[in-house]
Amino acid sequence: MKELDFYFDFGSPTAFLANVRLQQLRSKYGITVNFYPVLLGGIFKATGNSSPATVPAKGQYMQKHDLPRFSKRYGVPLNFNPHFPINTLQLMRAATAMCKDGNFEIFINCIFKAIWIDGLNMGDESVIESVLIQNKLDSTKILEQIKTDEVKQTLIKNTEKAINIGLFGVPTIFVGDEMFFGQDRLDFVEAILEKPIR
Repeated sequence: MKELDFYFDFGSPTAFLANVRLQQLRSKYGITVNFYPVLLGGIFKATGNSSPATVPAKGQYMQKHDLPRFSKRYGVPLNFNPHFPINTLQLMRAATAMCKDGNFEIFINCIFKAIWIDGLNMGDESVIESVLIQNKLDSTKILEQIKTDEVKQTLIKNTEKAINIGLFGVPTIFVGDEMFFGQDRLDFVEAILEKPIR
């Protein structure tokens, strides 16, 4: 079975779209998707990169044209979050804590939805707690886990590893040693998945 690695931060609308598309590709090709939560801010700081939103013309283009085109292609709504940019530190710690949990995909999908469809302020812990409860997740356990040194250090190490293997932003996908940056390169990923395993 083919597999790929998906590096993401909830604060990226293109990571939201990538998550949607990767689930579609998984259904079509039966692949395994390995999720790697990272801190986009840490990657930006280490690499000198910055959000497209920091360039007004580019940010406006993405919001009005590029993102709507891909959301239509993937058949999923996308609403630009009025609270953007959201501090996703607690969310990424939660994703790190949940990675090996059986409810991980319920978690990741409900957080992406809360930010990029429902437009909620997921930088607010009370809002996070409400979303977790609504999705029948153990909010008390998750919010306790994000405060542990183990989870904090794991997220830092995952981010450092991502930088060391060449990440400069998210979403980034690896198929074997081949790296693809951005959800708009997923056609290249699909081309690899279409090839029979030898």
